[in-house]
Amino acid sequence: MAQATIDELQGLTTADGTPLRRALHRAERRAKIRAFLLVTPLLVFLAVTFIYPIAQMLWRSIYDDTIVTLLPNTVTAFKDWTDRDQLPPESVFAAFAVDMKQTREDRTIGQVATRVNFEEGGLRSIFTRTARHIDDAKNVTSWRDWFIQENPDWGKLNTWATIERLGHAYSILQYLAATDRQYDDHGNIVMAPEETQIYVPIFIRTLWMSLLVTLLTLLLGYPISYFLATLPIRTSNLLMIMVLLPFWTSLLVRTTSWIVILGKEGVLNDILVWLGLISDDGRIQMIYNQTGTLVAMTQILLPFMVLPLYSVMKTISPSYMRAAMSLGAPRFLAFWKVYAPNTLPGVGAGALLVFILSIGYYITPALVGGRTGQMISNFIAFHMQKSLNWGLAAALGGILLAGVLLLYALYNRLVGVEKLSLG
Repeated sequence: MAQATIDELQGLTTADGTPLRRALHRAERRAKIRAFLLVTPLLVFLAVTFIYPIAQMLWRSIYDDTIVTLLPNTVTAFKDWTDRDQLPPESVFAAFAVDMKQTREDRTIGQVATRVNFEEGGLRSIFTRTARHIDDAKNVTSWRDWFIQENPDWGKLNTWATIERLGHAYSILQYLAATDRQYDDHGNIVMAPEETQIYVPIFIRTLWMSLLVTLLTLLLGYPISYFLATLPIRTSNLLMIMVLLPFWTSLLVRTTSWIVILGKEGVLNDILVWLGLISDDGRIQMIYNQTGTLVAMTQILLPFMVLPLYSVMKTISPSYMRAAMSLGAPRFLAFWKVYAPNTLPGVGAGALLVFILSIGYYITPALVGGRTGQMISNFIAFHMQKSLNWGLAAALGGILLAGVLLLYALYNRLVGVEKLSLG
């Protein structure tokens, strides 16, 4: 029967004599092309403003050709360095002298010194000081002896191992630094000295504070959303304006207002002193620490939890609760067994939205976080704007991106992204 239908369809033609089957395929293909052309501007916009910057960041985190470009003779001469337990041979020192003279002439010695100093602190001054004296070196019989006499650090194995590692355009050096690891003199990956291990604790702090902010917004936003969803529409719309009001206020203004409220001489401490709960000398430090960051971020991100919850709760019929209670279930049990499970799509959407926003927050921790309330985004901004170590900033951003994608994949596996709902 099906074969007969296909044969009949193949025998049909359009008004111009084109087989109907071919005409249908052509119309379907035109529809797909038309749909693709309609979304092309959006795809181009996303590619230029989203995909390309991320790709550029990931590429910069593993690529750096400063040493390869500015010290070409030294990089080539390192091939003669076979015994890594000893200082490089004379050929490496001689090639390095040629390159240093050239960088001195080209005024690029600062770039070399800065890049090496990012990897090993203190080498910048050694490079610049030696470069100032190398033009005066005449009739040198042994460049190794000259460099070591110029500065004893040139006789250290670690100095030359650092230069050799940087002589590869593609490397994982930035990712090692971003995870508090480094190469030792023999090329083994080891943990950095304990006093320089900062990024792993900052990543842990960022994840912990983001999870805590997500939990706090859920605890505060759930009853607010339930209250709005059960009120008459006119009253709930009026209260919803109060929820949306922070969106109409500058983020900078909202953040700095917490400095006035939480400061030692701020409003909250004044009220506690006035009530006699604390003494004037025992004012609480609630700003420029983790407490200030948590309070400010929770207040700022609370609407992002309320809106998904409210939109889902509004679609849940009140008859569910009434039916459960009519069958003998106490109100709390009816709420926990019947109502709460129906709100899980909103809980998942709000939690994921708040967590992703908070894990990359920058302005609020920068203003009210102080030393203990800083997050990884603040260190990324520091390396981008002040230290100018863009490679390390890109590596930190790449790890943060990988962590978010991993958590998103884990959420999808355990809960399912298809269960997310904004109403």
